[in-house]
Amino acid sequence: MRGVELRQLRYFVAVAEELNFGRAAARLLIAGPSLSQQIKALERDLGVVLFDRDRRSVALTAAGTALLPHVRALLDRADDLRRRAGRLSGSELVRLGYVTWLPPDLTARTSAVARVHIDAWVAPSHAQAARVADGSLDLAVCWVRDEELEQLGLVARLVGVNRLHAVSAGAGTGAVRAQDTAVLLDDDDSWASWNAYAEELVRDTGSRAEHIADGGVMGAAFFDHVRRLDRPVVNSPKGQTIPLPPDLVQRPIVAPQVHWAWSLVRRADEQRVEVLAVVDVLCEAAGDLGPHGPHAWLPVGDRYRFPQR
Repeated sequence: MRGVELRQLRYFVAVAEELNFGRAAARLLIAGPSLSQQIKALERDLGVVLFDRDRRSVALTAAGTALLPHVRALLDRADDLRRRAGRLSGSELVRLGYVTWLPPDLTARTSAVARVHIDAWVAPSHAQAARVADGSLDLAVCWVRDEELEQLGLVARLVGVNRLHAVSAGAGTGAVRAQDTAVLLDDDDSWASWNAYAEELVRDTGSRAEHIADGGVMGAAFFDHVRRLDRPVVNSPKGQTIPLPPDLVQRPIVAPQVHWAWSLVRRADEQRVEVLAVVDVLCEAAGDLGPHGPHAWLPVGDRYRFPQR
């Protein structure tokens, strides 16, 4: 049996409490199919079936019922161990989550003020913001709008900006107007942040929305969509650094220039010195990266949009 992950055990508890995979997935802020796969993997690794499930109902098996209190106790002990380790080291760990981008010199900047643990669970922006709100993380680098910050009780500071580009098939490498691009939208909940951003980009610039259902916002499937479409396709922040196949080219987007702003978010009532110090050293070093002027675009509700309208 390979090592069981604490994350899978947390998933098991959520499903056991909800007795509904859809509600548990929404609570965990992950896609339903991903949750189902993780539970199946956990059952395989433990060698027992945890749930009886069909299309209409979910119920704990006898094994699941017997294991549930032990799993809860194990998770409590893991959380306590993390807290004790922080106290023994002289400073609490600052738990930092992210989506796809981190400041390149993060360790060098933060080492003098705190012990930063970069969380291994790479999740979408809306999921990472929610994890900060519920205390699972102390900080997260993500894309978030003012209305979400207010709803979740968070505050944010600018920590980085990406200028998005388009990808096209063929030999052309020149700039392309935003209205001449296509933007992929995937109905899977894991792409909720990108979809909200992309839908506004379509409304503001006249670019064309292309609805997909295969996770092809990035990766090999994204490249396949580029090849089948008759216009350049806007690359999401998650796909910005993935090397392109030789038959595809990267093209700058103009009129307007399309930007994605990364915020460092924390809880509004956060008072721990280590957490606040990490925010200061990362965000002060970032300076004023906000896209300014009439040729720069960010969605409405993004606090770094200029001018705010």
